[in-house]
Amino acid sequence: MTHSTQASVETLSTSDRAALIAEVSATSNAWIASFNAGNAEACAAGYEQDALMEAKPIGEYRGHDEIFTFWHSFIDSGAGELVYSNVKLAVIDATTVLLSADWRMNVGRGIITEERWVKGDDGKWRLRFDAFEVQERFE
Repeated sequence: MTHSTQASVETLSTSDRAALIAEVSATSNAWIASFNAGNAEACAAGYEQDALMEAKPIGEYRGHDEIFTFWHSFIDSGAGELVYSNVKLAVIDATTVLLSADWRMNVGRGIITEERWVKGDDGKWRLRFDAFEVQERFE
């Protein structure tokens, strides 16, 4: 039998869970600020090296290079003014927090079904998985 060194959500105190949510909220807000500033490199740096991003109905992107290319092209097309609303955060364990939300920007709107934020050994939160959907494109 193996024992995980990961603290499950049941063993985390209310204040520990609140601290994790605050950390991920701050990291997510910094990612949004980077996007709105047109910084595709900072956006891509917010993902783990082998992260998977599902952008429906556009496509799937895996790894830093593909994710950077997606965000760079999207930002260069004029996308900006990103805002999240109806944000929900769920602590899975001491190093994993899920985020879901509605999003809106100058070129469209949609939903985020799952951002899986994982805290690395370096103490930084990065996206391991990102699934969002474009529900409407603005002309």
